[in-house]
Amino acid sequence: MKISCFGEVLWDIFPHHKKIGGAPLNVALRLKTMGIDSSIITRVGVDDLGHDIIKYVDKQGLSSKTIQKDHQHHTGEVLVTLDNEGTASYEISCPVAWDFISSSAEALKDVKASNAIIFGSLAARSDISRKTLFELLDKAKFKILDVNLRPPHYDSELLSELMKRADFIKLNDEELDEICNHFSIEETTLHEQIKAIANHTDTNQICITKGGKGATLFYEESLYHNNGYKIKVVDTVGAGDSFLATLISKLLQGSKPQVGLDYACAIGAMVAGSEGANPVFLDKEVENFIATNN
Repeated sequence: MKISCFGEVLWDIFPHHKKIGGAPLNVALRLKTMGIDSSIITRVGVDDLGHDIIKYVDKQGLSSKTIQKDHQHHTGEVLVTLDNEGTASYEISCPVAWDFISSSAEALKDVKASNAIIFGSLAARSDISRKTLFELLDKAKFKILDVNLRPPHYDSELLSELMKRADFIKLNDEELDEICNHFSIEETTLHEQIKAIANHTDTNQICITKGGKGATLFYEESLYHNNGYKIKVVDTVGAGDSFLATLISKLLQGSKPQVGLDYACAIGAMVAGSEGANPVFLDKEVENFIATNN
């Protein structure tokens, strides 16, 4: 099993420290811990921050072959602010190196060799990276969209195009409201809203995350629910990325949808209860967490 992740890799700048992040890298790292051969297709500047990202990726056991180097644009940074409940907000610099990801032979080779590609809306904000993404999607076997809206870095036309190209769509409950407004969906129940989005996008696998209230998965005409796990939140950075990586790894490896959803919700909660985006958990820890919180 191999999965390619496409998009932004950057430094999250917190009030008192900084950490390497970016949703696609967080997803790739979590996939790695799940036993999936994962890669990250991105671009960094030829600067100290870019050098440190490549060094970090290599140390984590991911290949840096698909990380491009940019001599004109600097490595991405994001100013992260946490509220009293640990929920993050972001101020994203622009333009930066990952806005200029090119359609390299290495990237095309990587996607062709993968079972799936995971991508988000943020990396498609620029013409160059968006063009590259669409070329890679044309070669991909299975396409997974993490909607991951970050205003003002998207528009309705782009969002429609990305969703229609996807085989699997993940979004949170706030993004669901915006998507419904965008598609003029007037249904009021979650089930009806999901079915309407599925019809608009011709996608039969959709997941809605609801923060501490769990998630709902629409998978091949059936609905699955998890009501969430109670956890003392430290920060939510990376929780959604770990949830997505875990759910996808379980589904692609043949787990029953409910089992995969429960495990993914547990991982997401445990990440939210830990510092940083990529804490490592043993299977036994996750299983114990699920058992003691049911």
